[in-house]
Amino acid sequence: MSSSRARFVMDNPLGFIKQVFNGFRANQGFLLSGAIAYYTLLSIIPMLALILVLLSQVKEPQELLAVLRDYLVIVTPGQTDAVIAQIHIFLQSSKLIGILGFVLLLFFSSFAFTALENAMSVIFFHRVHIKRRRFLVSAVIPYIYILLLAVGLLVVSMVSGYLRGYEWSQGVMETIIIYLFGVSGEIVLLTSLYLVMPVGRLSLQHALIGGITAALLWEITRHVLVWYFSTLSLVNVIYGAFTASIVILVSLEAAAIILLLGAQVIAEYERIGTGQKNTHGLQTD
Repeated sequence: MSSSRARFVMDNPLGFIKQVFNGFRANQGFLLSGAIAYYTLLSIIPMLALILVLLSQVKEPQELLAVLRDYLVIVTPGQTDAVIAQIHIFLQSSKLIGILGFVLLLFFSSFAFTALENAMSVIFFHRVHIKRRRFLVSAVIPYIYILLLAVGLLVVSMVSGYLRGYEWSQGVMETIIIYLFGVSGEIVLLTSLYLVMPVGRLSLQHALIGGITAALLWEITRHVLVWYFSTLSLVNVIYGAFTASIVILVSLEAAAIILLLGAQVIAEYERIGTGQKNTHGLQTD
């Protein structure tokens, strides 16, 4: 079946691309991407603050912030300093949040992953139609991801501290290693999202191809965004004090579009040769 699907795509690439974009449009992909970007914007500060509060029990907060800044550039191009500054302010008063504040952090931190799972259920509607995920599993998934992100940040901070002990690490080599670590982590995260978020089982090969492709597309996109916002954009003039939020929101939506387009490619690829109609989960026409 896999070879016949690949043959179909190779024989009719333009038709398959058209099918993907038609499915993305029918699923209101841009609307879903906007929702993911909005909820990620709500989640990013609470989630990172929560992770740093937990990790500050074993590592110095300033060291964690320095490492986080190196990798946050990948997610919030051009506005990393604004995000780090806000997290730093929160950490200074973290002892005052109390139990209720901690619960609220947990609650808001999960928004991005919940929104992404709901969007994936629309893209992979043909799976949800057959099998639905249990509510408890959906509720736990965001916090597993937050825990894994915390472990990843801790490991990276330890590796960074180890590398700084070498003379050759100060400069270009250190920058290259940090960048490669970031891109590798990005690929692993995107691959895991394609594996875990849709209902049912997805081939690791398909998820890995999707993760690598999405990561490369995002690397190109974020560099274009940095160039655009720093040279051509009038966003500072138009939005003033809201500039940082708007730039981050636009960047997150671009990332969400890439992520969901990759999911749409996988969904359309799965339907080849199955005889399933191209029904979509959020049609308005």
